[in-house]
Amino acid sequence: MTDGRRVLITGISGQLAGQVARALEARDDVVELYGVDVREPHHDLRRTEFVRADVRNPLVARVLDVAQIDTVVHLAVASTPSAAGGRARMKELNVIGTMQLLAACQKVPSLRGFVLKSSAAVYGSEFTDPASFRESVTPRTPPTHGFGKDVAEIEGYVRAFGRRRKDVDVTMLRFANLLGGRLDSAFSSLFNLPVVPSVLGYDPRLQFCHEEDAVAVLERAATGSHPGIFNVAGDGVLYLSQAIRLAGRIATPVPLPFVAGVASLVRRSGRADVPSDQLRFLQFGRVVDTTRLERRFGYTPRYTTRETFQDFVRRKRIRGVVAHDEVIRWEREIYDLIQRKGQERFLASRGRQGGR
Repeated sequence: MTDGRRVLITGISGQLAGQVARALEARDDVVELYGVDVREPHHDLRRTEFVRADVRNPLVARVLDVAQIDTVVHLAVASTPSAAGGRARMKELNVIGTMQLLAACQKVPSLRGFVLKSSAAVYGSEFTDPASFRESVTPRTPPTHGFGKDVAEIEGYVRAFGRRRKDVDVTMLRFANLLGGRLDSAFSSLFNLPVVPSVLGYDPRLQFCHEEDAVAVLERAATGSHPGIFNVAGDGVLYLSQAIRLAGRIATPVPLPFVAGVASLVRRSGRADVPSDQLRFLQFGRVVDTTRLERRFGYTPRYTTRETFQDFVRRKRIRGVVAHDEVIRWEREIYDLIQRKGQERFLASRGRQGGR
């Protein structure tokens, strides 16, 4: 549209959707903004028109057509069964809901952009994974159940929509775990526990995306032309053991045969929500390459993975069992030990070579 963007956001009651809507409200080039959800949002929104509807409702197609929507930002994708009311309902909302939304979008002549908030969970987590996933890489062992499988199916339907509507810019954003002071997730809920369970013998590499970076990327995608698939994560990695120490928590290594049982016990306690399909992630972790985000999409995250986690701990006011200064001291001692042992091995190898 020549007179400005007309944007519709699904899942508007979510915290991330509310932040994206506020960012779009502040833009002069967004003339109309609509939010769709079954629950009324409690965000401080000024210009966003709320439409109480399920994305599977035919009413959404009417709104798209009557409002002459040119950009859809699809954020109504649940990552945990508890948030959706059970695994069966989660699957229906995620996959069937997206199918119905795309069917509605198919009939809207004014549509020019479709933005999907996807997830790096589409790559799965296995011991055969590459050092980092590029967007063009197909995982050797794709996820077979849970959120990861939902995301893979959703992306498949969105790609098919893009082939049918070549006049629409389709942007799929594969976010690493989102962390922030206003967001809740399965991973962040682990740090509500005084002791954090881990898998004995494993120390997965993790990446995080700060909520402010997520909002900036979604805003940019909704107001520009950036077709394609993009990994979104802060620079660098953080081992789970490092994250536990930075949060001042104590790790509780759990032998692999008992991990599922412990996770079920934690879920029933209501203190943390760790779906069974996420246990592989706590075992093997996941790292993505963000070169395409920086070079083609044109965005470099402000926060590194480590800075994202540290800001999350500060803003959530997570009070550690161990003082933060003590944690830093422990990390220095660990690094000193690694360097010392490495030097000892180097000198020992030189000595062996000299004795030959």
